[in-house]
Amino acid sequence: MTSQGGRDGDPHGGPGKAVQYVVESGENGAIVVPAGKQNGRATTVTDSLTSRRRSTTILGVRRNGEVAIAGDGQVTQGDMVLKQGARKIRTLSDGAVLVGFAGAVADALTLLGKFEQQLREWDGNLRRASVELAKEWRSDRYLRRLEAEILVADPESLLLISGTGDVIEPDDEVLSIGSGSPYAMAAAKALMRSTDLPAREIVERAMTIAADMCIYTNDQFTIVGIPAAADAEPTDEQPDQPSTPIDQMAPGPLVAPDPATPDEDDDDDRDGAEPDDAPDGKDG
Repeated sequence: MTSQGGRDGDPHGGPGKAVQYVVESGENGAIVVPAGKQNGRATTVTDSLTSRRRSTTILGVRRNGEVAIAGDGQVTQGDMVLKQGARKIRTLSDGAVLVGFAGAVADALTLLGKFEQQLREWDGNLRRASVELAKEWRSDRYLRRLEAEILVADPESLLLISGTGDVIEPDDEVLSIGSGSPYAMAAAKALMRSTDLPAREIVERAMTIAADMCIYTNDQFTIVGIPAAADAEPTDEQPDQPSTPIDQMAPGPLVAPDPATPDEDDDDDRDGAEPDDAPDGKDG
């Protein structure tokens, strides 16, 4: 937004040089500053408004122990598409953690580096690392200026971390950030409620719908997932498995019978058969 003032430094009017002002978000709310003075650097109104880069739709879904994150590849500046195949999804901790980011690339990569440090410090504990990153992001004078959001996930958690100090976990295991977030999230929630599709297929179909509706989202997706653990609890269709090992349930150790040793059952059969056969032999 711009407005006309009076002399330079006099926003109340009066004769003199006309000055443009810009409404800028500050720590204490919206503030009005002369154009070219935002954040202490030389900036024009055109720089702050018409050249703002818009891009990214990131969608994460977790279902039945499987988690998947998808991101589109479009980067847009004003009315022009700058790139079609940008990669906005990363894996950390040797593929055990998925991260998607929206916002300025340099800012997002700075946050990813900080988040990876927190993961190492807390031995891969995603929730604790997310909380610590949000605290540092909110309190550090340098980090609080970074304009980005990140979505992190592992098979146990799906979280959104923002620079306002928020760490959000959804109730229905669906999260989305970026320009096409409302469309992608609505489509994913509908698929979660009406189908039994796995997480990877849900994010792919929902992102396709978002790409059809959002002009800042294309259909060149990057999809990364972590499958459900192989030792997941059995479903209702599977037979119940004994909780006690079979060798502890048997009355004695499981030892294969010696072929040379006669079976006790065979002895009993023979003992029981002799009285019946003996009379027949005498009669004959």
